[in-house]
Amino acid sequence: MKTSQLVDKKRQASLGATLFLTVLGVGIYYEHHADAASIPSPVQVTPITFEEVIEKPVVEWSDFSGRIEAIEHVQIRPRVTGAIDQVHFQEGEVVEKGAPLFTIDPRPYRATLAKAQASLDSAKARLALAKTELARSSKLIVERAISQREQDERANAVLEAQAAFSAAQAEVQSAQLDVQYTTITAPITGRVSRAELTVGNLVGTGPDAPILTTLVSVSPVYVNFELDEASFIRYARNGAKGSTGVEKLPVLMGLSNEVDYPYVGRIKSLDNQLDRQSGTLRVRAIFDNVHGELTPGMYARVRTGEAASRSATLINDRAVGTDQSKKYVFVIAADNKVAYREVQLGPVIDGLRVVRSGLSKGERIVVEGQQKIRPNDSVDPQPAVRMTAADRQRPADNS
Repeated sequence: MKTSQLVDKKRQASLGATLFLTVLGVGIYYEHHADAASIPSPVQVTPITFEEVIEKPVVEWSDFSGRIEAIEHVQIRPRVTGAIDQVHFQEGEVVEKGAPLFTIDPRPYRATLAKAQASLDSAKARLALAKTELARSSKLIVERAISQREQDERANAVLEAQAAFSAAQAEVQSAQLDVQYTTITAPITGRVSRAELTVGNLVGTGPDAPILTTLVSVSPVYVNFELDEASFIRYARNGAKGSTGVEKLPVLMGLSNEVDYPYVGRIKSLDNQLDRQSGTLRVRAIFDNVHGELTPGMYARVRTGEAASRSATLINDRAVGTDQSKKYVFVIAADNKVAYREVQLGPVIDGLRVVRSGLSKGERIVVEGQQKIRPNDSVDPQPAVRMTAADRQRPADNS
């Protein structure tokens, strides 16, 4: 065999072997990737934090805005005409009932009283004389020493003297009152305002009489606020109407610079009708003000509660999302998939939100990681560390 033919046969055998190996490699490659494609890719699981829905008895509170008012408010006006002679108080101090506030010049009224007293003394003497003459004539009429006409005249004289004496008494009493009115005293115990008119000013009486000062009682005080219709219906179903049953409703109050409600009071009355425009009912509560911290006109934050506790469904407020006007939470099912759930919410009590409808006790809801998930997503749920009410109110440590 020729050398060239031998070389050709070797070359063909080499090419065949190369082709066989190439085909074998391609087959193995496609077989490998076909097996890999048949293996399902792992499901994407999002880590989140959850809490369970709890249920416990609570007193549901409602918050309102109100104003502090004095129970007694008096405008001090003069009852006699004259010049102000003295001002007896310091502006803003607490004065006792009966303490003098102003003195109007009493001299003209004392003179009138003296004149009236003299007239009374004269009328008293005339009455005594008329009675004496009537007694004497009564004896003479028996002896027929005087006529019946004279007896009647003396009896009439007694009646006229009695009328004159009564009129003189009335004049004295009127003059005494005028003298008394020249000293204007506090009709109640309370805090006095500033003197609107000072010494030397002439004051008068009647409808246009000037206000000399004002006086307000200190303790207790009223707090007036307006109750919404839904709360009123809830309280009324528990027997609170007008002034009946209102003592069972707890009421707390705090000032504008306070975060809690340190003042404990009682409801005095609910008004007899709702305002048609605002749909609210006026309510009056009473609070003690022993230390004088509460001043009429101050803004008051009022919180009222139901007469008895009731079972409520509670969740962490962080779990609640907003979808336009709706409130919702993500609920974790048994297969660790999340579901969208619309809820109806109530107030916050002890740091937890009341849920009126949409959730049941024991259900798991997402409290952290909501922005990473959508309905039907699978999640890796981790329990959250449940905080106490004190922990929720404690400020965060940002150091």
